[in-house]
Parts: sequence; structure tokens; C-alpha cells
Amino acid sequence: MVQLSRICLRKYGNFIDNLRLYVRGGSGGMGLPRLGGRGGDGGDVWVVAAKNMTLKRIKDKYPQKRFLGGTGANSSVQALKGQKGEDKEISAPVGITVTTDKGKILGDLNTEGDRLMVAKGGFGGSMHSAFQPSKGQVRNIRLDLKLIADVGLVGYPNAGKSSLLTALSNATPQIANYAFTTLKPEIGKLMYKDYKQISVADLPGLIEGAHLNKGMGHTFLKHVERTKQLMFVVDVCGFQLASNTPFRSAFEAVQLLTKELELYKEELVSKPALLVVNKMDLPNAEEKLEELKEQLQNPDEFSDLLPDDMIPKNYLTFRHVLPVSASTGFGIEHLKSCIRESLDEDAEMATKAIHEERLQALRHQ
Repeated sequence: MVQLSRICLRKYGNFIDNLRLYVRGGSGGMGLPRLGGRGGDGGDVWVVAAKNMTLKRIKDKYPQKRFLGGTGANSSVQALKGQKGEDKEISAPVGITVTTDKGKILGDLNTEGDRLMVAKGGFGGSMHSAFQPSKGQVRNIRLDLKLIADVGLVGYPNAGKSSLLTALSNATPQIANYAFTTLKPEIGKLMYKDYKQISVADLPGLIEGAHLNKGMGHTFLKHVERTKQLMFVVDVCGFQLASNTPFRSAFEAVQLLTKELELYKEELVSKPALLVVNKMDLPNAEEKLEELKEQLQNPDEFSDLLPDDMIPKNYLTFRHVLPVSASTGFGIEHLKSCIRESLDEDAEMATKAIHEERLQALRHQ
């Protein structure tokens, strides 16, 4: 069993998940008509993915949020071809999408060292432009963070997500026996004995109709997009959000959560997922767990329990169904092991796919 040497939790009340920047490529340098000299091109502006970088750090370091490429050098008798202006690099976190103000995607930065030109420098003056230089490209761009954690906790209010994160870590998020205790995401860091770190995000509670932006709908669902894997958390005994809302069993909760994700963005339900069945310390929990397992194995037979418009197109197949009790600690160590195993499995598959892609590229050269 994988053991943990240290676990910590980081709140992100000041967390920034998108940032708008002004970028401008440098102007080109003047040409030299009498000798046919060419001015240097203006410097380009690049966004570069860097380790341990955050959008908040960019904002704090560059409060004006303006990034300009250097001006190209003029052509001269000493240097007929002017020197190119200095490029400007913006260090940004891994896992961002860069878009224009109008929403056009310029590119993704998914691994450390990935680079994307966001503003091209102007051309230096030459005989083709009557030796007059051109100005650099000007635009406003947005950096939108895609990934906030390896695993995102998905569950209805009061499913015990905050308690679970506390059990996985030594943290004390706000916990109470009422809905909506989590209003801002919290991220738990699990550090394993081999120094591997895994981040788990406790996301604000979902409610039915979240895909229509009810409650914290789109805010929640946007954060779900930014996790590698999903961890559904349900109360083994089911739940009722309020006295005027219907009671939902654990099986119904799983399917309604699936449908909310599906209606918001269908590809979300293709993410690898674990199912954590919480509150196993409650009376009759074992019987209810067995009932849930049977329902999950044959979901079509129990679809009549759900409203017609909330039956998922595709039922989720979970990699693991894990009974736990966040309050007593039952099943927590096994859960930690399964989180690690699932992420390692995906990382291995991704590495194989990259190697295969490179091999195919070499064969076609």
C-alpha cells in the first residue's frame, strides 16, 4: 500500500484562474535608402510555460499587464542589416489556454517549455517598403488556466467532500452539517514517500440544474474541466437538499451528477473517474452499499428512478468504487493508494502515446 510521508492543504481565496494582458510586438528599424540597408525586425512577444508559475504571480510582478517587444535597430553604415529587437517572454503556468479577447484560441501550453508567439514584431524598413519600418502586432490576450488539480471532487452539498479532504490531509476546511459549506475551491496536496505530489480539489457543491448556471453552476463546472480525473463523492444513505426537494438515493445522486456534467460539456464524462461512497459509519450502510453496487452494474434496469430528462446518455464506468468513512478514517489509506494508481496508469498511457506519435513521425520522414 502506498504510504504518505507528508500532506498539506492550500486554500486559494486569492486564486486567479484567468488574466487579461496587453501585448505588442516591437516596431521594425529604419532602412538606409542610399546603401540599400535593411532595418532590424521588431521583437516578438511569447508566452512560455514555466514550472511553479501562477497567474497571480504575473499580475503581482507586472501590475500594468503590458508586454512589449523590443524595437529593431536602424540600418547604418556600420551595420547595413539592423539587429532584431529583443523578444519579450511572459512566463506562465503549465496548463493554460491562450485566447484573444473575442475568444479565438491561439494555443495551449500543456508542458513545461511550451512556447506560443502572441504578438509578432514589425518588419524592418527595406527596399520593398521604401525603407520604412512597420509597427508590431497589437492585441489583448487572455490566459485561462485549464488545470487546477489532478483530481476534482464532484458531489452534491453535504456529501462529505470537505470532511473527505480533511481525512486525506491535515487541513481544517469549513465543515458543517448543512449545504454549501464550500464556497471557494480548496486544494489538498498529497505527497508520497517517493516525493510524488498529487493535488485534490474540493470544488463548490453542485446542485441539480447546475448546467443551466443555477447555484454556482458554471463556476463549478468550469473548475471540473480543469482536473485530470474526477472523484465522485456520494452519501451512502442518499441526501435531500431541502424539505421542498426530492430525496435522492446514492445511485440517483451518481446519475444526476453524471447528467449535469454531460449537459454542460459532454467530454467531461470521458474523464477517468473514481466513486467514493462516504459515511459508511452510518446504520445499514453495508446493505445500502451492496444495493448501490448492484444498481451500478445494471443501471438501465433502475433508470425509472430518475426523471426522464436526467437519464445520462452514457452511464459512467468507475475505475474503483471505494467505501469510506471520512469521520472514522475507514478506507482512507486504500483510497489514497487508488488515487495514485489511477493517475500513474494514465501518465504511463500518455507517455506511450507520445512515444508512438514520435515513432510514426520518424517513419514518415
